[in-house]
Amino acid sequence: MHELSLATHVVEIVSEHLRQAGGGRVAAVTLRLGQLSCVHKDALEYSFALVCEGTPLAGAELRIVMVPVVIFCPTCGNEVELPSLQRFACPVCGTRTADIRQGRELDIESVELLEPSS
Repeated sequence: MHELSLATHVVEIVSEHLRQAGGGRVAAVTLRLGQLSCVHKDALEYSFALVCEGTPLAGAELRIVMVPVVIFCPTCGNEVELPSLQRFACPVCGTRTADIRQGRELDIESVELLEPSS
């Protein structure tokens, strides 16, 4: 299950940035996850909760923004979103293409910190 190693890496990256910023605790982490990333969303959420324990991210919410697949159609000259992953062809003209412009992401989009208690 590579989601466990991915979740571990996300926690390490966020923890390192917290250390460099002088500490703090995390309320939420938002990830952009492309449909072609080969990452199972449920397994990533489960793994994230496990690896956060004992870190500044303990109890943090994992928010996942799914990113659709966008291809470039050489015939139309436009970037278009695929309605399905079954056929990599322009939904407008039918031209087949493998020019993927979006959909493989696995990016940390944002980190929400908890306010320090007074």
